[in-house]
Parts: sequence; structure tokens; C-alpha cells
Amino acid sequence: MDSSNRSGPLPRVLAGPGGPAADVLADLPGADLTTLQLEVARRRAAKLRGPDVLRRYREDRFTTPAPVPFEVARRVEDALLSAAPPEFERVTLSPVTPLGTHSTVAGLAQNRVVPTGRGTEVAADPTNALALEAAVRRTGSSPVRLTTVQRVVRAQPPGPGFFAHFSLFAAVTAGRDRGSLAFEREHLVEHARFLTTAVRTAGARAAGFQVTTLDNRFADFAASVQEALADVAVSDAPDRAVGRDYYSGLCFTVTADFGSGHEAVGDGGFTPWTARLLGNAKERLLISGIGVDRVASLLNAPS
Repeated sequence: MDSSNRSGPLPRVLAGPGGPAADVLADLPGADLTTLQLEVARRRAAKLRGPDVLRRYREDRFTTPAPVPFEVARRVEDALLSAAPPEFERVTLSPVTPLGTHSTVAGLAQNRVVPTGRGTEVAADPTNALALEAAVRRTGSSPVRLTTVQRVVRAQPPGPGFFAHFSLFAAVTAGRDRGSLAFEREHLVEHARFLTTAVRTAGARAAGFQVTTLDNRFADFAASVQEALADVAVSDAPDRAVGRDYYSGLCFTVTADFGSGHEAVGDGGFTPWTARLLGNAKERLLISGIGVDRVASLLNAPS
């Protein structure tokens, strides 16, 4: 057990008379575990009264409303979605995904995801669910392009700019390896074009696109993006530390200037998710996202 967990109630709860409780529960058949969790939730809820629920609503960061004005956030959502090319099908995702979607498919730590009592977990990143949907739709050589806006919940430590729930605009392109990185080059340019258009449509004065090369085979991709997007400041970002284990080959950051200089508002890159899901190393996936709340807060910031 991690030393940080040796004190407090967890060791006492796990060290029951029948052995470690977590091991017992983890090995229960899915239907039995669901029945147990639902019964526990029913009993705990039965002990609550109206004031208890209201107090939790006031105090729990997972349940209180977002700090950004609704009207601003909605305008940003519409602006971002309108910039996606018609080839990208708009998808309305479920607010929950299968248990393990974020950790097994994308490598996100499971303790940053909010589980439910029915073998699912609350959506923490729409690109993960879009990857699942793209894998379901993948047939033949034609790429699958999907986009959405989704409110997500993430159990990340609170801090400046880190919220328990927020909205993300997301897009994925899934397809088959065509050789010579042709798929990767074409669709990186496509995502770069509409992502930078999207932030300007949302109100940014200018947009930027920072490329981090994780594989030397992608070394000239930044130049390809710059050639295709003459009105966007494209730059290399070799010192980026975040996401190097999350992406493969290449990742990028989208920046926007809303009046106080360029700030990061989006992210993306190539991942092996559909290759894992479909068991086919020839499958390719490019994901991207822009923080709706992030853009809305910058738009709503005092001038």
C-alpha cells in the first residue's frame, strides 16, 4: 500500500475479518457488484433529508454550477461547432462510458474518473468516447470524422484553472495507415485549420499552433502545417513536458489571443486508441479538443 494511504479510514475499511474488502469486491461478478452498490446507495440516500442534500449541493465542487456565464459558454460552443468541416459528423454522446474507458483506452488514472454503480463511469474526456464510436464505425479505407461538445467531470485536484466539471469541444479522425505518414500529414493539417478557425470564430484576435515532435519521422510536419495555414503562427515546441506518454508521434497545442496575449486553449495529437480497440496496428487516430470554459473565461475576462 502507498505510504500516503497507511493512515486514515482506508486501511481499517479494507482490513475486514474476511480479508481485504477491496479484493473481494473487485472479484465480484458485475451484476452482483452492481446490486450491492445500488443497495448501499439506496440505504445511504434513505438517511438523508432535504437540508442534507442542499448542504452537499452548496459545498461539493462536483455539483455546484460552473463559474462562466451560460450565455457566453453557449456562444463559444456554437462558434466552435460551426467551424468543424461538414465531413465531421456531430455526435451527441452519453454522459457515461463503459468502466475502464479512460484508463484502459487512454491511460488516464482511474482515480481521476468518477465511477457509477452500474459498471460505467462519468465522461471525463469526450475524445475517449469518440474513439469508441469511431472504432465501431471503422470499415474499409474511408476515414471516420466525429465531433461533439460535452460536459465532463474529472476528479482532479482543485486549483486555479482546474474545475471539477467543464465543457470540451472535441474532434477525432480515425482511419487506416496509407504509408509514408500520408494519413497523419493530411489530417493534422485538417485539424489545425479548423481548430484555429474555431477559436477565431469564437472571438480570438489571433490563433497559434504549437507542434511537439515525439518521433523524428514527424519532424517536418510543422512546416507542412505552416505552409497550409499562412495566417496562423505555427511553431515548434520541443520542450513540452505534458502529454508525452499520452500521445504518439506528434502532439500539439492550440493558442489564442483574446486581448492579453496568446494562451493555451486546446490540445491534441495522434494516439494508438483505435489500434488497441480494434487489435489492428494499421489503425490510426488523431484527436483534438478545445476547452469551452477556458475560452469563455478569457472572453469574459475584464478588459
